Amino acid sequence: MHVAVLNEPGSFVVEERERPNPDPDEVVVKIGEVGICGSDVHYYEHGRIGDYVVESPLVLGHESAGEVAAVGENAGDDFTIGDRVTLEPGVPCRRCAHCKRGEYNLCPDVTFMATPPDDGAFAEFVAWPADFTYRLPDDVSTREGALCEPLSVGIHAARRGNVDVGDSVLVTGCGPIGLLAMEAANAAGATEVFISDVVPEKLALAESRGADATIDVSEEDLGEAVSRLTDGEGVDVIIEASGATPAIRTTIDAVRRGGTIVLIGLSQDDEIPLATGDIIDNELDVRGSFRYRNTYPAAIQLLSDGAVDVEGIVDFEMELSDVEAAFERAKALGTVKGMISISD
Repeated sequence: MHVAVLNEPGSFVVEERERPNPDPDEVVVKIGEVGICGSDVHYYEHGRIGDYVVESPLVLGHESAGEVAAVGENAGDDFTIGDRVTLEPGVPCRRCAHCKRGEYNLCPDVTFMATPPDDGAFAEFVAWPADFTYRLPDDVSTREGALCEPLSVGIHAARRGNVDVGDSVLVTGCGPIGLLAMEAANAAGATEVFISDVVPEKLALAESRGADATIDVSEEDLGEAVSRLTDGEGVDVIIEASGATPAIRTTIDAVRRGGTIVLIGLSQDDEIPLATGDIIDNELDVRGSFRYRNTYPAAIQLLSDGAVDVEGIVDFEMELSDVEAAFERAKALGTVKGMISISD
């Protein structure tokens, strides 16, 4: 089978590897489509993200869906050959304290696709545990199935913020995660959702996808803009999805007293000073949001119901043989989401 391997920063090689066979509790999936995530691009450009370093050839790609091609002996009651499925890319140990508490996204021994040293899904076939494989209904496309992954990030962030009916929400950053967090907040019942960025094209896309207001923070102070939009109150919940240091700092100026700030975006800065006096005086909840847990069924249902549009964020799709060109295109400032099609 063909596999795209990151040999060094800026360099992919498409090579032949042996097709995997399923273990008893696994299925083998013929991959159809894979999304290009910002973390994939970061590994491509820099060869590392924080403490995760690409020290040997690595297969990227963790937003994937396809068709079941083989079924392990213990998975035969759940899947049949030809089922269209999406793969949740993180498989926890199931034994640690976090797993036993149901916080399996925090498992320290998780196997996560495309995170060194674990290979991802830029491959024609992937063997994956049946427990983390989800069947797609007929009204959900394979592309949508692949994008259950970034949608799950948005769902988990909305849950971390306890977004509820009637809430006002600000999302900072109009990348794929920010746009899908906006839709997750809407699906959770938020009645006003604002979004900010510095790229006019991305703000226009957010507006076309239902943002109640967009804020160009290259033109307007975020805190002042939110104050104007909320009659000086601030929003109930902020989902920070940009990772930009100024956006992270300014969240405290845009959230209401007693509100919640959820941090998803990873900053280039290891430490960012925050106004702790304001956090205490305004009794703010500042929460991290790491990947997701127990979100794939909800993501699939939202897609099946037509409550969320994931395909609308896709700018382009290219073949696996053109993976390097696809990553160069994904790096462009105005690009939101690229996809890789895995063909025979």
